[in-house]
Amino acid sequence: MVGMSYSSSGGRRGGKQEIASAVSSHILPTSATMVGVCMTVLSIGRLSREGSLGLFIDKTLAFCSVLFLCGAVLSFASIRSRQGGRRYEEWAEECFLIGLVAATLSAVLIAFALG
Repeated sequence: MVGMSYSSSGGRRGGKQEIASAVSSHILPTSATMVGVCMTVLSIGRLSREGSLGLFIDKTLAFCSVLFLCGAVLSFASIRSRQGGRRYEEWAEECFLIGLVAATLSAVLIAFALG
């Protein structure tokens, strides 16, 4: 078939769609895992912290969970979309990176709260 390339999974895909789903296929499982990590830290933190810093950390982790969920949904949309997949992938990347920054901020705050 002219103009079509084959992906490593054996399926046919257009060149741009294959590139768009390359990053999205990594964002989707990683974002889902990070939602679980945030939920675990939230539940463990609920058992041991009190005060305004603990409340701020909880809110930040909840915000991270929402960002990672958005990243997962957008990367899924990017993989499944026939048109506009690249746009969804860019949004997924932005959500994922903002979520990582916020999760790192939470980790630093937890370290200072424990110390």
